[in-house]
Order: sequence, then structure tokens, then C-alpha cells
Amino acid sequence: MTETEIQKETQTERPSKNEKKDEGEGILQRWLQPGTRARRRIVALGVYVFCVVVFATVAGKQRIAEHTPFNHYALVANAWLHGRQDLPGGAPHYAQGNDFAEFEGKTYISFPPFPAVLMLPFVALAGSPEAFRDGQFVIWLAGIGPALLFLILEKLRDQGRTERGETFNAALALLFAFSTVYFFTAVQGTVWFAAHVVGVGLAAAFLLVAIDAERPWLAGLLCACGWATRPTLLLTSIFFAFEALRVSCADKGGLPTEGTFVERARETLRRLDMGALLRRCIPFAIPILGAFAILTWMNATRFHTTSPFAGHEFLGIRWRPRIEKWGLFGYHYFGKNLGIMLTSLPWFPPADARGHGGPPFQINLHGLALWFTTPLYFWLFRPKKATWLYGTLAITAGLCAFMNALYQNSGWLQFGYRFSNDYAILLFVMLALGGRKPGFWFQAAAIWGIAWNLFGAMTFDRGGSASQYYWAEGTQSVVYQPD
Repeated sequence: MTETEIQKETQTERPSKNEKKDEGEGILQRWLQPGTRARRRIVALGVYVFCVVVFATVAGKQRIAEHTPFNHYALVANAWLHGRQDLPGGAPHYAQGNDFAEFEGKTYISFPPFPAVLMLPFVALAGSPEAFRDGQFVIWLAGIGPALLFLILEKLRDQGRTERGETFNAALALLFAFSTVYFFTAVQGTVWFAAHVVGVGLAAAFLLVAIDAERPWLAGLLCACGWATRPTLLLTSIFFAFEALRVSCADKGGLPTEGTFVERARETLRRLDMGALLRRCIPFAIPILGAFAILTWMNATRFHTTSPFAGHEFLGIRWRPRIEKWGLFGYHYFGKNLGIMLTSLPWFPPADARGHGGPPFQINLHGLALWFTTPLYFWLFRPKKATWLYGTLAITAGLCAFMNALYQNSGWLQFGYRFSNDYAILLFVMLALGGRKPGFWFQAAAIWGIAWNLFGAMTFDRGGSASQYYWAEGTQSVVYQPD
């Protein structure tokens, strides 16, 4: 065979550049085919990347390039790397003694520890908690919650439970990121806000696998990790219980829809496949019980108590006496917390202060009312259709909100009511399920939410001229505008 013939045969066997291009375009078209899993993942990735870019831009260079002054989770990870639970050398000076638990001469961090688990390998690689950029790490995580919310909404669309399109679902995921208090939360990086970012991602992942009680063990693991991040998230287990009950009745006609409540409850028990229910609930419960055991052991070895919820009562804070008197949770705190959640608004300083270069308004650092920062929540009260899923989400979110309202702290210091991050994912899924068209007022509410939460993200805890917009009173006793 001559050299010319060999070259011709080789050219025949190898695809040309045009053929390779056509093949690549064909793969891309298949990936982008509407309704495919690949397309959903690509859009979810786009949501993630867009959120991270915006969060990083708003956060600024300092929060990206340096560790935060309140890098408590990195300090916990460092203690574990040294084979101990208390902090070697005590609290670092740069943390200003803020939210450390002192017990029997040792310094501990009493925040639920799962975010420290995530940081552990990176702190080990960095060599010290001060060399680890915890604020940047949190921003990398902050895009996960909105991206998973998009996948949840797409899953519900695929099941025929919503009539929302892909564009609306992506927009709603971005509205969660930028028209709620999650925006200012995501750009902080410090211990309190890092817990919310991790908690939102875990809550979204939990909901994705808990719908239809689809993956019980994984749902239980995510719920356990959520509880070990934000204790309120333990209550999301109620959602899984409702879903497990529903699908365990499916083979016998599903849940009854007619009759009185008592009659429907009896019929539900008659239709219930108890074996199927146990096969879902037992794997779900195992990781949660494991988390209980781990946190109980940690508190027994640190604080000599078998309660997995202990620790915060040993914080070195000026309002510790109220915790000792009323406990960490109780009705005593309910009125104040409910007032902050629903009625706290910006106020206008006296005219003479504004006339001398003062701010046009101020915000109490207890934070703004939930409906003020995110008026989209008004649409939750008038759904076009209220399904079983809508109701179970509402019950779960309501119980999470109630638990937060019983807590000894309102969320202070904050721009808006940050504890709502614990159940905001559930509320946004309800917005999609509600079925009402996003008309003019919905769009106006979305713009209002984006504008205010952008303001909060750019000014909260920034120092300098931005601090003039915030009013703080150290005892936490003044909630409303002073006379």
C-alpha cells in the first residue's frame, strides 16, 4: 500500500472537524432538550453560579480574602484536629469574647457542630483556623440552596403538582436568593449566618428527597445534619412523616378527601399499610437517633448533661441571667419575638438629625419585619388551590416559626428576621404550589424585596457610613422606636 493510499484510508476512518462539530452540537442539544434531567441540572448549575458570583461581589474583597472575626466553626474544627472539644488557648482575641461558652475553666463553642464538620478538612489543609477563609467558604456554599430549590420546583412540575414553567421556577429560586433575608445572610460568613447558609442547603436537599418519602435514609441523614446545624430543622421531620403516611395509603385508594376530620382519620387508618409506613420511617429515624447519640455524648463530656440541646446556657453574655431564669425556650420570649417578626419597621430620625447629614431612616438591629423585607409572603394566604402537599408544608413551616418565636433571642443583631431562613425554602415551594399568576403586584413585591435585601446585604455590619442606618441598644430590651 502506497503512502498516498494510507493517508486516504486514515482520512476516511477519522471523523472530520465538521463531523466532530456536528457530534458536539448533537450532544449539547440533547443536554438542553426541554424536560430532560440534564437540562435541569445545567439550569440549576447556572442558578448556583449566578448566586455565588453576586454574593461574592456584594460580600467584597475583605470577606473573600480573610477569615472572619467570628470564625467559631473553624475554631471547633481546629480543636477536633487537636483531639479535644475545648479551644486550645481559649477564645482568640479577635473574636472579642463573643458567644463562647465557659464551663469549669475551659472555653467551648456551643453552636451545633455540623458546619464545623464541613470545614474540618479545609482547616486541616490551611494549617490553622486563621489561615482558613471561612467567609469565602460560606459564599461557595450559599448558591446550593437556591439551586436545589429550582430542582425541587422542577420535580413537582414533572409530577404534575404545579403548572409553573422552567422560567418561573428559575426566577423563583433567584427570588429566594435575593428578595429574602437569605441575601444579607449569605454575604456575612460569620458563625451565626454560616449556620443559616448550611441549614438552607440541607433543608432544600432534605425536601428534594423527602417528597413522596422517596429516599428515607438519605432524608433522615439530611434532617439529622440540619438539626446539628439549626435545631429548628429537626421539625422538618414532620413533613417526611406526612409524606410517608400519604404514600403508605396509596395502594388502598390514597388519603380520603370526604367526611369529617374524625371520619377521614378513621378511614386513613383503615387504608394505611403499616408495614410500608415502617419501612419508610425506620430508616429515616436511624440517622436522627445517631445524631442524638453523638450530641448527647458531646454534651455529657463537655457540660455533664445528657441533653443534646445543652450548651448555650453557659454563654458569657450579659443577658445570661434571663436564660437561667426562663430557659433557652419559653413563652416568656414569645411576645417580643412575634412583635419583631411581624411589626418591626424602619423609623425616621428627628428632623434636626436628618438636616445635619443624618440618615433618612434607621433600622433597629433586632431586624425588620418578615413581610416588610419579603412581601411575596402575602401570596401564601390566598392560594388558588390548597393541596395536601401545600398543607403539610404550611404545618411544618408554622411549627418551625413557632419554635423560633419561643427562643430567648430574636436573632439580634440582624437586618431582617434571619430565623425565617429555617423555613423559607418551604414557603417558596408553597408559592409555586399556590397556583396564582405572578401579576403586577407580585412583580412589584418581588422588586421591593430585591431592593431592600440588596440594601441590607450592602450595609449590614459594614461599618463606616453604612452603620448610620442601624440603631443598637445593648440590653436588647428596646424593640421599637425610642421616644
